[in-house]
Amino acid sequence: MIIASNFKTNHTRNSTYAYLATLQEFITKKDSKQDIYIFPPSTALDGFTLSSQIHVGVQNAYPVEKGSFTGEIGLEQINEFGLNTILIGHSERRHILGESQALCAKKFDYFKEQDFEIVYCIGEPLEVREKGIDEVMAYNLKQLEGIDLSYDKLIVAYEPVWAIGTGVSASVQQIEETLGKLHQKVKAPLLYGGSVNVSSVKEILEIEHCEGVLVGTASWDVDSFCQMIEIADSI
Repeated sequence: MIIASNFKTNHTRNSTYAYLATLQEFITKKDSKQDIYIFPPSTALDGFTLSSQIHVGVQNAYPVEKGSFTGEIGLEQINEFGLNTILIGHSERRHILGESQALCAKKFDYFKEQDFEIVYCIGEPLEVREKGIDEVMAYNLKQLEGIDLSYDKLIVAYEPVWAIGTGVSASVQQIEETLGKLHQKVKAPLLYGGSVNVSSVKEILEIEHCEGVLVGTASWDVDSFCQMIEIADSI
């Protein structure tokens, strides 16, 4: 399974180093078999020396090698650290920072050409969820427009917007139904994200078609994240 942590705007360079050192020690000691993904803020990126099952990626990048895009990073900066994993389409990029589907697709195409592993996020707001599963699917499939679903380095993370950072996870039934319908369209691994924590991760990982989790707040403490990995190992 895939157990991923999105640091968002949390952790510094020093605390990221300490986090990864603890994580590496835990993975080695427990002989964990999970695939671990960590997305630190861009200021904490570096050429980390870690076991092959720990993948460090970038939370965001502009689809260029380099250029005049103030506040962004491009391929040149990512390549400096030897990284080849990226998060694209997170709801906070879409809804807070105004990224369009066209830009998400442009980023996907660019980093696909660079042979990156892409964790691509989709998810509906509460007003769509309240209209029922047909509207939920229509909304999420629109967020897949322009995305090559056959790309062999694609991972899709379903993160309902109303469950991100709210402490309210979607119900097992909602997750199971949505992932089941997505599985009919998407053959890439499907992750769930949205207020995942130590208490809820086991029942989420046991859902059919759920191949992992993308965790925010509950993963910022390395001990909690390691607990979630240990739970995944027990399944």
